Amino acid sequence: MLKRRNKISPNFSMASMTDVIFLLLIFFMITSTVVSPNAIKVLLPQGKQQTSAKPLTRVIIDKDLVYYGAFGNDKEQVLNIEELPGFLQSCAAREPEMYVALYADETVPYREIVKVLNIANENQFKMVLATRPPENR
Repeated sequence: MLKRRNKISPNFSMASMTDVIFLLLIFFMITSTVVSPNAIKVLLPQGKQQTSAKPLTRVIIDKDLVYYGAFGNDKEQVLNIEELPGFLQSCAAREPEMYVALYADETVPYREIVKVLNIANENQFKMVLATRPPENR
C-alpha cells in the first residue's frame, strides 16, 4: 500500500498586509496635507532702473476706509467715494496721459478696492495697484 504524504498548504493571512497598507495610506494622506501650503508664493522681479515716470495720481484708502487723493507731488486731500470721479476727471484734464495709483491698506475689504477700479474703468483711466504707500508722506 502506498502511503500518501499529507500536503500541508501554508496559510497566509492578508489581514496584516492590508493593515500595513492602510496605515501607509493614512500616513501619506496626512503628510501630503502638511507639505503643500494653502497659498501660492510668488517671487516678484526687482528692477534696477527706474522706468520713465508718467504723471501719477494717487488714491489712498487707509484702514479706517478714509479716501485720500493727490495729483503728482501735491499733498493728499480727504475725499468721499462720491467725490472721487470728479477728482480723477479734474486730474485727467490737467494731464491726459496720467496713471492712477491705488494704495490700499491690507485690511481694506475688496469691495472698496473694486469701487475705485470700477470708477477708473468707467472713465477709462489707466490703473496701477501699489503695494506700499508713498515714502514722502
